[in-house]
Amino acid sequence: MKEEIIIAGFGGQGVMSMGQLLTFAGMKEGKEVSSLPSYGPEQRGGTANVQVVISDEPFGSPVIDEPSVVIVLNEPSFQKFESRLASGGVLIVNADLVHSESARDDITVIRVPASTIAISLSEERAAGMVILGALIGKTGVLSRDALLEALEDVLGKRKAHLIPVNEEAIKAGEDLSDQGEPAFV
Repeated sequence: MKEEIIIAGFGGQGVMSMGQLLTFAGMKEGKEVSSLPSYGPEQRGGTANVQVVISDEPFGSPVIDEPSVVIVLNEPSFQKFESRLASGGVLIVNADLVHSESARDDITVIRVPASTIAISLSEERAAGMVILGALIGKTGVLSRDALLEALEDVLGKRKAHLIPVNEEAIKAGEDLSDQGEPAFV
C-alpha cells in the first residue's frame, strides 16, 4: 500500500498540522513516510499545502506528481489540485467552503461538511480532524488508534486540552464512511 496525499488550503486552516499528524501516525504504524510542506510568507490567509507519502515499502522521492488522494479545504485549492489527482484517486472536499463540483468521472469525490461538524463539537478549528477521520474511514491508510496516538505528539502538553475534541472530530469524520452518508459521492 502506498498513498500519496496532498492537503491544501489557506494558512491557519491546520494544513501543516494535518500533514504532521499523518506523518507521525504513519511512523507509529512502522510505515515509510515523508512530508513536504509548501507555504507562502504569510502565516494566516496565504495558501499552504503539504505533500505526504505513506507507504509499506521504501520509496524514492517525497515529491508527488499524481497524488492518490487530494484534500482541499478551500476553493482556490480545489481549482489548483483537483486536476492533478490520479485517475481512480480520492478527492476529499470541505463541502462548507468548497462549492465547485468535480466534472471528473474517474475519481471518488467525498464532500464532508467538516466545518459544520466541527462547530457542532464547539471547536471550529477541528474541521481538519473531521477531514482526516473521513480519510482514514474511506482509505484505511492508517488506523484511528495511530492517528489518536499521534495527536499527543503533535499537540504536545501545551495543547493537550484540545485532544478530546480532536478525537471526537476524527471519530465523527470516520463515522461518515460507516454510515454511507450522502456526503460520499
